[in-house]
Amino acid sequence: MTFQEDKVQTFVDNFEQIKHKIRGFDGCEHLELWRDANDPNIFVTYSHWQSEEHLNTYRHSALFKEVWAYTKPLFAAKTAAFSVLRVEKV
Repeated sequence: MTFQEDKVQTFVDNFEQIKHKIRGFDGCEHLELWRDANDPNIFVTYSHWQSEEHLNTYRHSALFKEVWAYTKPLFAAKTAAFSVLRVEKV
């Protein structure tokens, strides 16, 4: 997620307020917020869900709609979301 420079702290403050709600959502096993090492306006949320069904339940929840409605206007560029499957752990 790339944020408008003057909206970064707004995002960070809001994430601090909602992170436990997201992490406590049924099926969420892990949640991290990462910041790009070279561009302080870029963040990534990294989460583990018990199943795709749990993730989709979150994506259709009132909590997600609230988070998205607050966060979306802060973006400076179109964002992307995707799911991955582990191929190998070394």
